[in-house]
Amino acid sequence: MPGDLTDLAKYIRELDQDQVLKAVDKHLGDGVSPMAVVGALQKGMAEVGEAFAKGEVFLSELIMCGEIMKQVMEKLEPLLVGENPEYKGTVVIGTVKGDIHDLGKNIVIMLLKGAGYNVIDLGVDVPEQKFIEALKESKAPLVGMSVMLTACQDAMKETIKAIKDAGLHDVKVLIGGNYVDEKVKEYCGADYFGTSADVAVKVADEVCAG
Repeated sequence: MPGDLTDLAKYIRELDQDQVLKAVDKHLGDGVSPMAVVGALQKGMAEVGEAFAKGEVFLSELIMCGEIMKQVMEKLEPLLVGENPEYKGTVVIGTVKGDIHDLGKNIVIMLLKGAGYNVIDLGVDVPEQKFIEALKESKAPLVGMSVMLTACQDAMKETIKAIKDAGLHDVKVLIGGNYVDEKVKEYCGADYFGTSADVAVKVADEVCAG
């Protein structure tokens, strides 16, 4: 991350809402791209998530972090949508069954829309059949699955298997979440994984261009 953006990660780690919003305005005014601002804030959010996993911060602090990020994204969404209005394709996305977290998913959706994609948002706690029906109806070549809870890893694996069993072998699967890595990708049978929202745009560009 560029050195001049480290304040964004610092302020969101400190849950300093006023400073986060002021810093965002400053960087945008200095010509920093909205995507770079999102990336810097996500780094800070990831650190808060790791601290929560270690028991170093409370759930209330994690929720506050998410609320600050939501406010920032409301400010950035018009800028992200305006970056690339051309239509590139359709992506289906949802948070897997048993998980009701949607902040990461919503950020990904904003970035995909900003990059020119039509996004079908299935919401949270999405059952296997809902993913399958949306993919068949939309003929989307890519599905994104968001997860935050490690307990929902098997639900993600089962959903991916159900999609393949339904004959949708050509659909590529991208999984994302704070703990997702290469091992989780292989265990679940996904094609791609990401821990930051901008990965979704890169994957979508690769899949839809192909």
